[in-house]
Amino acid sequence: MSRQAGHALALQGLSKRYGSFAAVDDVSLKVERGQFLTLLGPSGSGKTTILMCIAGFVAPSAGAVLLDGRDITALPPERRDFGMVFQGYALFPHMTVAENVAFPLRVRKLGPAEREAKVRAALDLVQLGRFADRLPRQLSGGQQQRVALARALVFDPDLLLLDEPLSALDKKLRAELQEELKALHRRVGRTFVNVTHDQEEALSLSDRVAILNHGRLVQEGAPAALYEYPHTRFVADFLGKSNFLPCTVQETGAEMLRLAAGGTQLVQRVTDGIPRPAHGSPLLLSLRPEKIALLPDDAEADNTVLGRIASWSYLGAGFALSIATQDLGTLRITLPSWGAPFAPAEGLPVRLGWSATASVPVAEDVP
Repeated sequence: MSRQAGHALALQGLSKRYGSFAAVDDVSLKVERGQFLTLLGPSGSGKTTILMCIAGFVAPSAGAVLLDGRDITALPPERRDFGMVFQGYALFPHMTVAENVAFPLRVRKLGPAEREAKVRAALDLVQLGRFADRLPRQLSGGQQQRVALARALVFDPDLLLLDEPLSALDKKLRAELQEELKALHRRVGRTFVNVTHDQEEALSLSDRVAILNHGRLVQEGAPAALYEYPHTRFVADFLGKSNFLPCTVQETGAEMLRLAAGGTQLVQRVTDGIPRPAHGSPLLLSLRPEKIALLPDDAEADNTVLGRIASWSYLGAGFALSIATQDLGTLRITLPSWGAPFAPAEGLPVRLGWSATASVPVAEDVP
């Protein structure tokens, strides 16, 4: 397989309307050469429509699709030279694995010797060389998906587009294929654009993630940056779980904000790049469940609150607890099950604590 550098992709003001409905609303994005970008969002957020516009199957109502700076918006799909992997694999049931992988090369009229060499290399890349003579029905779901990947890569495409390629697999197999797909991306050096509604998949696979909602790009960046510093309530809530604490600003210092949440006083480290709120103004904090600790009576923390366990669940590696508090409502926390300080029980009083840097100010979502 070729290891040449991937191609750069850009969307400029991309929109797609169906009558008065905006499936995609003025989306601009850049994907650098060789990056793995995931379009992430709930159903109806516009992510698949964007992928179809990139592939050329859907004509945008406005905006442009650029490849290496060249406008390809009007170029038909067959001339874009993009590989595509679908959720349902789309393998030909009457063809062997090798014949399925060779199909794009036959369309391009490559000779038998070159075709055979490329098919062998593509199957070796996805570790399916010994299955070349089998039919799709003789393979597992994960193996069929790898055949689909080999077929999409065999002709050295400019881009690889993936439309929820792992969603039909069970959880364990999906996790295994995620690791393989990430390793495959590193080996081939291509630019990948992936669509998913699975947050864990987006975080584990991607160099960058673009979060969409109602056809709009809400936030884009590296997975860790999005998770740790969401800009809005939607991003914090969609990308993982979060507690939301409505507060009022009581005091603004050089590095710290003093806040009131009902009768509870909180402190919040000033976040770089976020405008400092005025005294008396409302402020919404996002606080991840894993950043809240259960404190012994003598332990200190920047923020502390008393509560009682309202409910709990055992998740194998950890516990998920819902803690009823007087001023902050019900707080969700997670803690490792191994070495847990006590056995959870409903009604048990607890003391919670978290750092002033654990929470992040977020904006309420604009309708």
